Amino acid sequence: MKMVKSLILGSAAALVAMGGAQAADLPLKAKAVEYVKVCSLYGAGFYYIPGTDTCIKLGGYLRADVTFNGSGAYNAPAWAGDAGKGTRLKNDYIFRSRQDINIDTRTATEYGVVRTYFDAVFNWTTGSDSIAGGSVGVYYAFIQFAGFTIGKAVSQFDTPWTGYPGNNTSFLIGGYDDVTGINQISYTMQFGNGVSAAISLEDQSAYLQGGLYNVDAIPAVAATAGPLYLAGVPGVNSYAGVQAPDIVGQIRVDQAWGLFQLSAAAHQVRASYYTSGALRGAGATLDETLGHPGDKWGYAVQAALSLKNLPTGPGDSVNITATYAHGASRYVIGGVSPNNFAMFGGTGNPAAYQSIAYATSGDGVFGNQTGIELSSIWGVRGAFNHNWSPTWSSSLFGAYTSVNWGGGGSNLICTAQALTAPFAAGNCNPDFAISQIGTVTRWTPVRGLTFSGEVMYTHLDQNNSGFITGGPGAGKPVRTYEFKDQDTWSGLLRAQRTF
Repeated sequence: MKMVKSLILGSAAALVAMGGAQAADLPLKAKAVEYVKVCSLYGAGFYYIPGTDTCIKLGGYLRADVTFNGSGAYNAPAWAGDAGKGTRLKNDYIFRSRQDINIDTRTATEYGVVRTYFDAVFNWTTGSDSIAGGSVGVYYAFIQFAGFTIGKAVSQFDTPWTGYPGNNTSFLIGGYDDVTGINQISYTMQFGNGVSAAISLEDQSAYLQGGLYNVDAIPAVAATAGPLYLAGVPGVNSYAGVQAPDIVGQIRVDQAWGLFQLSAAAHQVRASYYTSGALRGAGATLDETLGHPGDKWGYAVQAALSLKNLPTGPGDSVNITATYAHGASRYVIGGVSPNNFAMFGGTGNPAAYQSIAYATSGDGVFGNQTGIELSSIWGVRGAFNHNWSPTWSSSLFGAYTSVNWGGGGSNLICTAQALTAPFAAGNCNPDFAISQIGTVTRWTPVRGLTFSGEVMYTHLDQNNSGFITGGPGAGKPVRTYEFKDQDTWSGLLRAQRTF
């Protein structure tokens, strides 16, 4: 028995010794590697940030395009500036190259998903950016939590397609367009079955203030004032600092058949001060002792409709909006479009050097010691989008915009113009309309790579008649010009890689 015990203890000791020797020979245990894991909670492209429960997605696009016969990149019509004048100072083509980068993060919490989204663009544009550099823009930067959106995001007034019912151009007016986002604090309620509602406070200072013109702040010398009128500017833009954000509401129904949406906004119109010096005198300056016109509130309403599952083919759609604004012009003439239009053309009248159509949109006008007269603007905009095949598609798009200054506003504008750049004959009527129609065809040979070509016709229908004498500068002499409707064609070629 004593011998058996000795053998067992000896074996155990040998095993312990062997185990210890082997353990001493092994390297130290390495720290666990944290691998990037796919996050399937929020769709394709999301990954967990190592060591966290936050999912992240990186995306963007690279775009290169060229506009022909435009006043700016992205198929801006030749309706203002050197392009509108049609002189040798205009660029017959405008290149733009853009890189977009966006970052989307989402984290599941006991209060729901916390989301942040950031989107920035880097541009280089003919005639706008220096050879050594370019321009940078922040499109979106917002936080979403428990139904709230805080930061720079698409307005709650806008539609999911913003200013692009089917077009490439950034200059199809006739409806709201804040594709670059707007600062806001909003709350969205989901009622189920695709029905939602939202209310929002949105910053008006950057994108939502149309012109508010003091028509008596222009010097009386025709050689100075004439160029302003012949550029479509009736006075000095005299908005005061912002006091109240725009109040926006929206109701939306989003179903398999498409979408229906109603939007409304209230917009404060707040002027600075009347000007000092002789009425319409040279060198007139703002003077707080003279007071200011009373504040007014404008508004805008919009109805939007999108139809899908059309009998014309899979993926086809129709997107359309109708918008009316009173004292809130940028809800109809929005985005990057100008407030003032001036187009020159030929004439068969021997009494005139050339023809001209100029026009002004804005929230309101006033004169020294008068109140603000608000504008009334309405527009319709839409597109039919058709897929010819999995790789080829086309869109037919158009818009119509009508601007009316009313009796009070028209009287202020025309009385001021009669003192600075008077009509040689005819009548002053600042109301106008702009109609646009165009088409774009796209080819997507591989996923994420699209080549497209677009052409658009724009017509400026102005209501002035007779002749005006003045000189808008930039190559145009002081001459007599005949009032006449104007039109122009513009085109765009684009290549875009989305990732």
